[in-house]
Amino acid sequence: MAADDDAFPFRVDLGGDPGIDPLALASRAAQAEAEGFDGLGASETRHDPFLSLALAARETSSIELLSTIAVAFARNPMTVAQTAHDLQAISGGRFLLGLGSQVKPHIERRFSMPWSRPAARMAEFVRAVRAIWATWQTGEPLRFEGEFYRHTLMTPFFSPPPLPGGPPPIWLAAVGERMTEVAGEVGDGLHAHSFTTRRYLTDVSLPALRRGAAAADRDPAAVGVALPALIAVGDDQASLDVAIAATRAQIAFYGSTPTYLPVLEAHGWGALHEQLHAASRRGEWDAMPSLVSDEALDAFATVGSGAEVAAELRARFTGLVTRLSFSASYPIPPETTATLLRGLRALS
Repeated sequence: MAADDDAFPFRVDLGGDPGIDPLALASRAAQAEAEGFDGLGASETRHDPFLSLALAARETSSIELLSTIAVAFARNPMTVAQTAHDLQAISGGRFLLGLGSQVKPHIERRFSMPWSRPAARMAEFVRAVRAIWATWQTGEPLRFEGEFYRHTLMTPFFSPPPLPGGPPPIWLAAVGERMTEVAGEVGDGLHAHSFTTRRYLTDVSLPALRRGAAAADRDPAAVGVALPALIAVGDDQASLDVAIAATRAQIAFYGSTPTYLPVLEAHGWGALHEQLHAASRRGEWDAMPSLVSDEALDAFATVGSGAEVAAELRARFTGLVTRLSFSASYPIPPETTATLLRGLRALS
């Protein structure tokens, strides 16, 4: 049963496993619904998240279904509008469209699509999707003409029927301040990155989100925040040691990437990025986790038993996020996941 928003500090989602195939995710969705998760995410890595969520919709009846995230710039507003419209219909209004920009090399070299001014392009992309939906909902002519996208043709033959509950909300992934402002300007929510600390949320992300909302004369409180929180969880010392080692490696990987430098700089750890980036350029991947101090580990991840992690997640993020999922680069036993969920639900 999904959480009552008035009784719990945030909705708890089961995060998307990058390696899970569509059939397995559909089966896991039914389990997540039975276990009491509020939402299920599917990410665009090895598989198409929309296809996975369409299958999951047929196996469930109440859990929310989130694309966390789909790559916007690998597509165009019309294809995204149509797919999201169909998923909203198939799920009975349970779909949340999560979009992200990816980075320039992937857009240009993996997807062979254009890249320029990603924040401005994303803002226009969302407005174009909403314009298309408005045409389908109301029958008004489609007249969207922007800098990056132009949609001016829609005949009745190609128009799907209106959605009884309206189109899905749009959540945008962001790390940097400008894209976070865009989420505040045009999005229904922000998908924060797992390489995020409480300090980065309070000092950088949330102020940027509020600036974006204010610029568009929107209520910042109406824009949600979803966080896939890094956790190192184990209910015995051996499993906890494995989790900590894997989490250090994950932090080291993200920390070596220039895109995420601002998160480290918020803590005064710019030098750590330089060390990690240099090590990655030399191919010294095995040595990189040892550069992540206990202080950095504790800032980026919640560490401990299932009960301890649940308590700390609630303490860290109550009042800051509206949706929370668990991010881990190692297997978490189902019983530990159940302990986490129970702990988040039971804490007062």
